[in-house]
Amino acid sequence: MKRKQKIRRELPNIPDKLYFTISEVSELCALKAYVLRYWEQEFSQLRPIKRRGNRRFYQKEDILLIRQIRNLLYEEGFTIEGARAKLTNTPEPESQSAKMNITVKKVIAELESVLQNLQAEMTASH
Repeated sequence: MKRKQKIRRELPNIPDKLYFTISEVSELCALKAYVLRYWEQEFSQLRPIKRRGNRRFYQKEDILLIRQIRNLLYEEGFTIEGARAKLTNTPEPESQSAKMNITVKKVIAELESVLQNLQAEMTASH
């Protein structure tokens, strides 16, 4: 069985408005409304304004974020977890560990310097 062929289509320009309903965003991003609601649960950065009756109102920044998420998932093949990490710019654990080691070494060197200064003052005052 063949996989569905991806249809790449250009997304429409975002109109110059302050707020957009979920159905407008659905059209602007070529996504179903339920996908948008699901992504709100998965991506903490995506928080549309909720008004009376829990109606969602998105702003232009939200639409740009949704398009970025859409691109990561549908075009670049990221998983939801991978897209989430990419959006939050979470460094890989190895690089975090390396940065921590460098910081610890700097702190140790500073403390050793302070200790030497204190020892020198102690010997000079006696």
